[in-house]
Amino acid sequence: MAAAKSSFLDKVLGRIGRLDAEGLQTVVQRLARERRFLEILFNTIEDGLLVADETGRVLYYNQAVTRLIGLPPGGEGRHVRECLPELDWERLAHSEPGGRRVVRHEFEVHYPRPRFLRLYAAPLDGETTDSSGVALILHDATEARQQTFDAIESERIQALTLLAASVAHEIGNPLNALHIHLQLMERQLKKLRDLSAVPEPTPTAVRRRGAASAAPDLREAQESVAKLDEYLHVAKGEIHRLDYIITQFLQALRPVPPQLQLASLNDVVGKTLDLLRPELDNREIRVESRLARQLPPTPMDPVQLQQVLVNLVKNAMQAMTKGGRLTLRTGSGTDGAWVSVTDTGRGIPQEQINRLFEPCYTTKRKGSGLGLMIVLRIVRAHQGRIEVESQPGRGSTFRVWLPLHEPRPHLLEAPAPAPPEE
Repeated sequence: MAAAKSSFLDKVLGRIGRLDAEGLQTVVQRLARERRFLEILFNTIEDGLLVADETGRVLYYNQAVTRLIGLPPGGEGRHVRECLPELDWERLAHSEPGGRRVVRHEFEVHYPRPRFLRLYAAPLDGETTDSSGVALILHDATEARQQTFDAIESERIQALTLLAASVAHEIGNPLNALHIHLQLMERQLKKLRDLSAVPEPTPTAVRRRGAASAAPDLREAQESVAKLDEYLHVAKGEIHRLDYIITQFLQALRPVPPQLQLASLNDVVGKTLDLLRPELDNREIRVESRLARQLPPTPMDPVQLQQVLVNLVKNAMQAMTKGGRLTLRTGSGTDGAWVSVTDTGRGIPQEQINRLFEPCYTTKRKGSGLGLMIVLRIVRAHQGRIEVESQPGRGSTFRVWLPLHEPRPHLLEAPAPAPPEE
């Protein structure tokens, strides 16, 4: 197309002085058609095209630029820095000896909506160092970037799955053996406890063993039993903790497809609070339920959604000291229902929010880093999303959004039957 246009202009310019009015009109009409064709073409492509002169003033841009960076119609004449503050125009405009120079740059924009853009900038005249302008091509790489993140996360999960399987196999059997032997120790300890609780020895027994040694032996036996009982309690607690970690691994890495049914988020919230009420009361946490009165039934797996809320509520409890306030809210919009969990804890720094759902990442001393990973997996399996808002020192809010309608499979239309041959 460019070669044909150049050839046409060369022919016209070579005989422009010999053209009459009708010939000039024909040339102008053809140039106008080609200009309109190019404008339609540029406005059709999804990539943004912006042309600036050597001073950085915008000469032309297509409709994709308006969609990607919010440059309104009639923005010609503005400086590129006003449209793309992330772009280093001085470095881009500085000519390098040796001809063509292409600059590639990646950045994020937050207006008119958060997007990740790849920018390619090249001089309009690549054969000389005196460029008459710069062409900027903006490519929306948001989906590609998200797909890359998803692929990386999938690879991490697969690697973690193999690790979890080997850990469960290697640790599961020793844990069972330890648990059995602890039970045997507990039985023996019970016998020692019964022996240490025998009545005071008779005078005859005292004369046989010696009155001085009978009482100390009994006290030493009771102290030994108390210490063994304490040690046994600690060992059993650590075994239960290890068993819980392995269970968390298996739940996180062996997902079960949700069994969707129409249910109420309010009912799930109520069952979750009933389950965790003893722990909430023990921590003296005040619970506020602000549930929507008219909440439409939502396609969900109630058991898995309760697992989501249990993880979120437990995280909220651990983020607060005694006397904190836990708030659960529900609501609905045009196409979805939501539930949120808000605490008055220490909050989460901004640099940690983006890593909350990574496998094995945790901000707690004894956390496994799998609770929020399980939450994210379940929410995604429901075709929903989860949002996090937090302010250090003021608390955090986790909001789970679920669609009100199940996604329908896209079926190809059957081809129309061919007309009967006559």
